[in-house]
Amino acid sequence: MHLDSPAPPFTALPQDYARYTADDQWVWRILFERQMQVLPTAASRRFLEGLPRIHFQAGCIPDFAATNPLLEQATGWNLVAVPGIVDDRTFFALLAVRRFPATTWLRTPAQLDYLEEPDMFHDVFAHVPLLTDPFFADFLQAVGILALRHLHDPYAVELLSRLYWFTVEFGLITEAGALRIYGAGILSSAGETRYCLSDGAARRPFDVAHILATPYVKDRMQDVYFVIDSYEQLVASVPALEAELLRLLAAQSAELTQARA
Repeated sequence: MHLDSPAPPFTALPQDYARYTADDQWVWRILFERQMQVLPTAASRRFLEGLPRIHFQAGCIPDFAATNPLLEQATGWNLVAVPGIVDDRTFFALLAVRRFPATTWLRTPAQLDYLEEPDMFHDVFAHVPLLTDPFFADFLQAVGILALRHLHDPYAVELLSRLYWFTVEFGLITEAGALRIYGAGILSSAGETRYCLSDGAARRPFDVAHILATPYVKDRMQDVYFVIDSYEQLVASVPALEAELLRLLAAQSAELTQARA
């Protein structure tokens, strides 16, 4: 799938691998090993296959200089080091040119179980292995390109953020008749990994209109998870996504016009 996209919007920062301390390496190893105790029977097969493909392991923090050639060969994606959460324009513009923004700092040993702002373990361990899948990679780029067309409209950005949240961050997939995790927000969280597959979690089939109508929460387990049948389904949903987005924006515009009359 080849998509027209704008020029790269961001100059990559250096990862500065030499600055990682023994504590940083320990945190990466503990988090990696803890998640890999449960993910082999919980995570999507494509995610699990992606880990060795890009040489991720418990023993060392990934070096972007080594990871990027492997990602480039797989799907044309690259990691771009960023200092923290970037603005919407930068974020979506990077996705549009197959660049994934990733922080380079790790949580402290005292923050193993909870961290408010995403760190490198979330951005890299949880997101990057699935970027080796061509269908998921195409979907993520398509979301970035679509978002760039609507950045002037906060309502559109909110709607697309919901889609990103319920797929890329908190999505589930059915594989060989079993429920599996592909969302990075779950894959990097021991608690949410257990919860989202439990009988107590609400799950719904993937539906663009339903997702765009569903606000998300950041400070607790999700109220609902959406389940795809395949990564091909994500790519195939992009035209319906754009049509539903335009319909909702037109409806909002009509409401505002009527309110002013």
